[in-house]
Amino acid sequence: MSTAIDAAQVRRLTQELLAAHPPATTDRTDFLKARFDAGLAWVHYPAGLGGLDAPRSLQSVVDAELAAAGAPDNDPRRIGIGLGMAAPTILGYGTEEQKQRFLRPLWVGEEVWCQLFSEPGAGSDLAALGTRAVRDEEGTARSGEAGSGGDWVVDGQKVWTSSAHVARWAILIARTDPDVPKHRGISYFICDMTDPGVEVRPLRQITGEAEFNEVFLTGVRIPDSRRLGPVGDGWKVAQTTLMNERVSIGGARIPREGGMIGTVAKTWREQPGLRTHDLHQRLLTLWVEAEVARLTGERLRQQLVAGQPGPEGSGMKLAFARLNQEISGLEVELLGDEGLLYGDWTMRRPELVDFTGRDAGYRYLRSKGNSIEGGTSEVLLNIVAERVLGLPAEPRNDKDVAWKDLAR
Repeated sequence: MSTAIDAAQVRRLTQELLAAHPPATTDRTDFLKARFDAGLAWVHYPAGLGGLDAPRSLQSVVDAELAAAGAPDNDPRRIGIGLGMAAPTILGYGTEEQKQRFLRPLWVGEEVWCQLFSEPGAGSDLAALGTRAVRDEEGTARSGEAGSGGDWVVDGQKVWTSSAHVARWAILIARTDPDVPKHRGISYFICDMTDPGVEVRPLRQITGEAEFNEVFLTGVRIPDSRRLGPVGDGWKVAQTTLMNERVSIGGARIPREGGMIGTVAKTWREQPGLRTHDLHQRLLTLWVEAEVARLTGERLRQQLVAGQPGPEGSGMKLAFARLNQEISGLEVELLGDEGLLYGDWTMRRPELVDFTGRDAGYRYLRSKGNSIEGGTSEVLLNIVAERVLGLPAEPRNDKDVAWKDLAR
């Protein structure tokens, strides 16, 4: 990574952007496009792809300058899967054409992404997935998509797909060779959610809304030009996605006393009549733990090379889930009878993934999913044990067995 660009240069480029596109008079989308083109979207990305080939640490300089000027930003609650998962995977494994086609509208928010990974029979054991992609050499690529590799015809079912009902694109893994062990017969694709054969059905959850979906794929044709990485090497590509997902969930950039701990601390300050000694001690403990997690996440982001996070992100995701559940439980106890109320079970299909919105009852119920989504806590504990602490791996008797011969 080049270190030729310093903070003064980044600050100058940011000021030039603001001068050419005053936030008060510039359309939000137009401003975000100009920011991307100036290399100030994610400064550590390559020049021409929203970055400057600069150290990741300089992103905070850009963000501070733009925030002080009241400039608009994109919304990770709406496009978090694209920002945190699809983008680093496309950067790491995409062709130049794929990078040019997908990264700008992804970052600006013109195109929403979702993730077609988990299946009814392959959740924690994701590599056991059964969705099939069969190559049709005679198939023709979509208009405007270069390449003569034919099409892939995809059939299967995916589940727990956040934002599938509003997504234009999906990152998809499917089995392309059932005759080899499960980790080696998977390929990775970009799926157009508007294509024939893609059906999205809502999954109503404990909060009453349907933030998640199940997706049925029936004869969906994907041009080979939308494959990421080599055929059969999709598990390796998927690891980039999953590692980035855990960092984006557990190590998200938030201000001090941000997130759920900030909501509870605000209630504590504004309603002294709710306080007890026991709750005070628990709040102090969780406040310190939340701040430690925030600072650890910041350090982890500074250590990352674009697209290549390590297993440490699994530890951050673990901490995120535990803290959210403990803090939301404390909030319910702090509010007493009011904390037990949950007045809106309306069936909705939200466009935003918001862990901290609405009321205390919503936060308490929604946080129960934090230890499942983005990798279950049990799986992440194994990853931390084996890949961070170097403990012996769990015995596995299916690593060298062809997928078609596995019991299901």
